[in-house]
Amino acid sequence: ERLCSWPCSAWGEALFLMIQTVAIGFLIQHYRGSSLRGLAFLVLYFSLVAILLSPVTPLSFVAAMQATNMPAIIISRLIQVSTNYRNGHTGQLSAVTVLLLFAGSLARIFTSIQETGDSLMALTYVVSSSCNAIIAGQLLYYWNCAPPGRQKTE
Repeated sequence: ERLCSWPCSAWGEALFLMIQTVAIGFLIQHYRGSSLRGLAFLVLYFSLVAILLSPVTPLSFVAAMQATNMPAIIISRLIQVSTNYRNGHTGQLSAVTVLLLFAGSLARIFTSIQETGDSLMALTYVVSSSCNAIIAGQLLYYWNCAPPGRQKTE
């Protein structure tokens, strides 16, 4: 019921990312020789998702969980920013990927406002866009810098 009032474009991306993440989690366990552990992971994960999407879970709890996403975004991006700064280069970061992440998070600000009106979701994308902007800025700043021992060819 919670997602029914929003268009698929508001939550569809998250669905596909979730499926990819769960598949990777299972495959990691499977290729380590623990298929049973991988299946247990799948059962546990989808059971949790079913509970969280059911009316049993208060909406305030779901909103609190969504809000905890912001510190995770900030910490993960700041780790990358810090590593780039310490190294004096961006290493093997793909310019296309970084710029697409930045553009995509910018676009999601406007689509989440238009399609859902959820200010918390929009704020999450504002935070993500800000962090992605820093990394994109570093990518441009360190463009001609290469790791020690390697020279960038032109």
